[in-house]
Amino acid sequence: MPNLSCRTLFDIPDDVAYFNTAYNAPLLRASRDALVCAAGAKLRPWERAPADFFADAETLRGVSAALFGTAAENFAIVPAASYGISTAARILEPRLQAGDHILVAAQEFPSNVFPWQRIAAERGAAIRTAGRPGDGDWTRAVLAALDPSVRIAALSACHWTDGATFDLVAIGAACRANGTVLVLDVTQSLGAAPLDLTAVRPDFMVAAGYKWLLCPYGFSLLYVDPRWHGERPLEESWLARSNAQDFTRLADYCAEYRAGARRYDVGETCVTTVLPGAIAALRQIEQWGIAGIEARLGAITDRIADAVAPLGYEILAPGFRSRHMLGLSVAVDPQDLIGRLRTRNIHVSQRGDAIRIAPHLHVTEADIDRLIEALAGG
Repeated sequence: MPNLSCRTLFDIPDDVAYFNTAYNAPLLRASRDALVCAAGAKLRPWERAPADFFADAETLRGVSAALFGTAAENFAIVPAASYGISTAARILEPRLQAGDHILVAAQEFPSNVFPWQRIAAERGAAIRTAGRPGDGDWTRAVLAALDPSVRIAALSACHWTDGATFDLVAIGAACRANGTVLVLDVTQSLGAAPLDLTAVRPDFMVAAGYKWLLCPYGFSLLYVDPRWHGERPLEESWLARSNAQDFTRLADYCAEYRAGARRYDVGETCVTTVLPGAIAALRQIEQWGIAGIEARLGAITDRIADAVAPLGYEILAPGFRSRHMLGLSVAVDPQDLIGRLRTRNIHVSQRGDAIRIAPHLHVTEADIDRLIEALAGG
């Protein structure tokens, strides 16, 4: 398990207790250094070779494959979760017919709703919403909403508002049995909770990098199952064509795409002010190990939950909540409580009806003590 000396890897003052990774993770010092160095390369463009337009993206594909247990060919480099979901929606739109349904969870993040609303309206399909379960069992709610009319299930590994979990292995198996395409937005879990892609077998999966992957803003990962590698991309980037690395032949307009999911890369893929910082972040996560990250964050959220549950805060049962994120339901005005915490330099969020507590490895024992004391009204 990572140790508490991880604070020094971040640039966080001692008086700041930051429990808001699910909003925006603090950047690692190593990522900052990599970005500063890479940004300076634009001062000397004559030193940038054609291979440099591809190298960082290929490095990220390789590191992601090692971290998440699939082939590098299955990853595309995209700028945002919305870009990845929109890519999946463009591919799937022609397969929708009038009367089909797209399943989402209640209060799902907008990036995993808006693209589906558009294609549903254009194809005569309908959005079906799995309601928030009173007992916290989202898996049961999702499985109950699946039937043969559901052509697409657009879901998450945990609910972004409070960390409530979805059993993706069970949901994936049900989708395959039903002929339903599974599209996942794992922005609020990838990098902080293990994910077995070979067991879940999603068709598409996207994660914005600036939260639990600790990456700079503007980097996201899109996983595409090999059966979808031959579809139409969201844009027609010259970098995605098979002859792109030969700059002398770019006017020989090539119809063939580069192998795997590379056709789904965003244009201007290798942004020097983004990707080098992402590489440093993913390599640090690889060094820590995702299981170790989850164990440490679980110890933090368990300690907070045990301390505040007797004070009247409502918390999901352990079997229905994530280890890395904790949602608290409160009787008082959540914004009033958040404001009082902020005056003490303790940072959390309200999402939906929950106070969302989202630590990372920068959190110290002193931070935890301060948060618990503040939640207790001390």
